[in-house]
Order: sequence, then C-alpha cells, then structure tokens
Amino acid sequence: MSGSLNDIRAGKILVAGDIMLDTYFTGDVGRISPEAPVPVFKKEKERSVLGGAANVISNLYAAEQDVSVMSFTGNDEAGDEIAEFFRRMNVNTDLLFRLNDRKTTVKTRFLAGNSQQVMRMDIEDSSPVDENLCAQMLSKLREKISAERFDLILLSDYLKGLLTYDFTQGVIKLANEFSIPVIVDVKDPKTEKYYGAFLLKPNLNELRTLTGINARTDEEIISAANLLRTKGGHKYVLATCGPRGMVLAGENESYFIKSSAQEVFDVTGAGDTTIAYFAACMANGFGMHECVDIANTAAGIQVSKVGTSLVYWREIRSAMSRKAIHVDQKLLKGKALNEFRKTHEEQRVVFTNGCFDILHAGHVKYLREAAKLGEVLVVGLNSDSSVKRLKGESRPVNSQEDRAEILCALGFVDYVVIFEEDTPLNLIKIIQPDVLVKGGDYTPDKVVGADFVASRGGELFIIPFVKGKSTTNIIKKIEEMK
Repeated sequence: MSGSLNDIRAGKILVAGDIMLDTYFTGDVGRISPEAPVPVFKKEKERSVLGGAANVISNLYAAEQDVSVMSFTGNDEAGDEIAEFFRRMNVNTDLLFRLNDRKTTVKTRFLAGNSQQVMRMDIEDSSPVDENLCAQMLSKLREKISAERFDLILLSDYLKGLLTYDFTQGVIKLANEFSIPVIVDVKDPKTEKYYGAFLLKPNLNELRTLTGINARTDEEIISAANLLRTKGGHKYVLATCGPRGMVLAGENESYFIKSSAQEVFDVTGAGDTTIAYFAACMANGFGMHECVDIANTAAGIQVSKVGTSLVYWREIRSAMSRKAIHVDQKLLKGKALNEFRKTHEEQRVVFTNGCFDILHAGHVKYLREAAKLGEVLVVGLNSDSSVKRLKGESRPVNSQEDRAEILCALGFVDYVVIFEEDTPLNLIKIIQPDVLVKGGDYTPDKVVGADFVASRGGELFIIPFVKGKSTTNIIKKIEEMK
C-alpha cells in the first residue's frame, strides 16, 4: 500500500517519552558586567515551545495526526504550560501523569544577535521512574490499547527518566502482543532495552557508539546499521547522518538518500521532526522508502528555521514537488525494487537514459518532452565507467554525482538512477516503464529494451534531437578556444 501527499488521514499515534519545555530568551549582549568579567544579556523577548518528545508531538500535530502522549511532568508551572499546549493541540493526555516529587524539564536558551545561541540553562530531574509508577503506567497503557488500537507507538528517549529498561521493554512487548509497530528515537547506549522494536533511529554518532564501529564511508554506515538491526531484533534501522542524509537498513536491502537541506541555520529539533514525519507516513501507509524521503525533506525544512520549529504538510508538498530523487541503482535491491512499482502502480512511468555529460538546451528540451508522455519520469544515467567504455578515456567531463545532481535540479525529472552496464536493459526490467523514450538518432529496431516494454503493453517514442546541440560539439568548441 502506498500513501499520498494529497490524501493525508489522521493516523492514531502514541508518543511515549521525555517531554520538556523549550524557552527562548531573545536579547542583546552589548557590554561586560562591572561585577565580573562576564557579558551582560539584556532580555527583550521570551517565548516557549514544546521540546523533547513533546516536540515530536508538535510535529505530529502539524502533520495532522491523532496523537496521544504517555509521559510525566512535575506538578509545577512548566507542567501547566505543557498541559495547556497539549489542550490547544487536542492531544489525548489520558496517559500523562503529573507528579509532585519531580520537576518538569525546562531548557532555556539565550539568543543574541542573528539568533546566535550564547548560553543554555537546564532545569531537570533525570532520575529513573520507580517500579510502582512504571507498573501503573503500563497497566493504564494496556487498558488504553484494549479500548482503542493505535496505528503506531513512537518512543522518544531523551534519558530523562521515563524510558527505563523495564518500562521500555514493557511498552514494546505490549505493542508486539497487539501487533502495533514500535519505532524508537534512540539515545541510550544500552540497546538491549529497545530489543524487539520495529525500527530504531540513531544519528551517526549514536550509531558508532551503539555498534563500536567508527563508520565513515557509506558502506561502513550500512554495515553498522545492519549490525545494530540484527543485534536488536529490529526490522529496520534508520540512521540519520546530518548533511550526508539518511540510510535505511532492512533485511536484504539498504536505501541511502542525500540530505535535502539547502541551508542549515539551526539543527535544534531536527531529529524530532525526522521521526515524527516518518511515523506519520507509516501511519498513512506509505512505503518505507517514501517514509525516508518525506522525513528527509521535513528535516531539511526544519534546519532552515530558527530554534525548535514546526514543519507542516504544505511545506512538505511544496518541497517534494520541486525536487527529484537521486537513487543509486546499487541500493535498489530486494523489497526496494518491488516498492517502486507499488509506489507508482497507478501512474504512467516514462523511462529514458543517456550520459548527459554536459547538459545543454537540447537535453533539457528532450527531457521536458519525455516528461509530457507520462506522470513519472525516470532518467537512467550511465556511470563514469560506463561512459568511458562508450565515449573514450577522456570522458566523462563531469562525474556521475555532478551529472545526477544537475538532472535532479530539473523540475520535470522525478528519479535519476545511475547504472553501471553499457546498456540500460537490466534497469528497464527493474523499472518496468510504460513508456520508453529515445532520441532521434535511433530507429525503433535499435532501441535497447523496446521489446521488453512492448511485451508489457508499453510504448516506444522517438523524440527528435535539437539540431546543432551536442556535448561533442561543445567540447570541440572549447578546444578550439584554447
């Protein structure tokens, strides 16, 4: 089943984790105190937003989901403020406990010129919950699940005392009993407490700590993620790698996507946004790769904002409509291959291929015309080694990464897939396009894959090239100018 960005429903999601209040003091540092050699912060404005697991809830609210919370706060002013936030967002608080013997976690950040963070002050009590409270919360959870089933349970661990081993295992075992997937935003290096969860989401540093592998290359990151997955009895591990992007590791498959962030202003809350939108997509029936794509887009939007901020579906839709997805064929294995056709089973898929070494007006016009023949345009891109075999040792002029990046910038291109072979036949059999497109220098009997596409009821289109426009001519002109 595949979800739709234009048809989002309110999935029932329970968030269990450490909730807190993020307070921002905005002001100016313009002098040094006469009492001591320290800067004086002059406060001008103050605002508070939900933080930690509560920020995950805020993003799920922005994602139009039906959210319940399982956590605790102190019976104090900050706890009252959090409860009021939840009331306004219509979050179900049946499993929210107000405790007299604990303080609500509050993080206060001091922002000076250009929203630069100059200091942070924390108020917290991170001691583990006692056994009686743990048993009481799990009992209430069983009653809640029995009364109204959740689509998904999300554990957001900030190591502030709620997600102890007993409590975490209690939630996971109870969820598995009712066949409810559990996804975890992981912080604790003691991974045994997360055993049996459907998916674990560490960042890159956490992945290294959890596995003892100093993963640096893509292959090492995938290997470490798979080690963590098998060790913890998880179906998937989603490792977020900052500006490098994200990797989803599952049995017999790996999926790597580059970060969609154009400008990083503030990384605060990016992990919360990622896990929230991943959960919202799962609850809406998106394929796992689609969940990663959308969560990656949401994180890219979030880091372009100041502080702990919300991301809305309208922003996701806008961003997704402008970008293409650069997919390395080597990562399309096992279930990933099936997911492409499932994702686009009701759409007319168009496929074309080429080297696209120096992108020119002829290429752009050709690809634009190809895109008009269907709803999804997939461009097969010859790898560097493939181009060398076809064009000679002096080619390509631009690397496969650069060529893919340029193609992805074209709004009418939906996917770019790098292939290693001299012909795209294997890729065509994987993609199973409805329309195959080639340039005007080909005759139908010479088009690789035409027979396969026709056997599935597909069509072949030959699009004339723009006269005088070619990479070879551009290279010759440059050489003449030397």
